[in-house]
Amino acid sequence: MDHIGSQLQTIEQNLKLNTSDPIARHGFTQLPNFILRNPELSANAKTAYSLLLSYAWHNNLCFPGQERLAEHMGAHVSTVSRAISELEEYSLIEIERRGQGRTNYYTINFVVKKKSKS
Repeated sequence: MDHIGSQLQTIEQNLKLNTSDPIARHGFTQLPNFILRNPELSANAKTAYSLLLSYAWHNNLCFPGQERLAEHMGAHVSTVSRAISELEEYSLIEIERRGQGRTNYYTINFVVKKKSKS
C-alpha cells in the first residue's frame, strides 16, 4: 500500500490554491481525532504530533530539528524532547537517531497499536 503522502503529492500537483489569505496560503494540517481526543496524551505531545504531520505532508519526509519544533511550539527544547518521547512510547512515531549533530528522522505511524497488558 502506498504511503498517503505519495497520494497527496499527486493531488497537490492537480490542485492550485488561489488565495490572498495569509493563513490559507501556508496550508493546513489534519490531526486524526484519535490523537486530538486521547486523554492520555499531553497537549504538548499533540502539538508535536501535529507539527510532525505538517512537515511530513510537505514532501513525504519528516526530519525537523528539536530546536525548530521548540520554536514552532513556543516551548523549550526539553519540553519538545518529553513530547517526542511520549509519542514514541505510544508507538505513534518511530525515531531514527542519526547522530553527530544531524536531525532525527521520524516515521509517523497511522496504525494504532494497543498497549500491552502488563
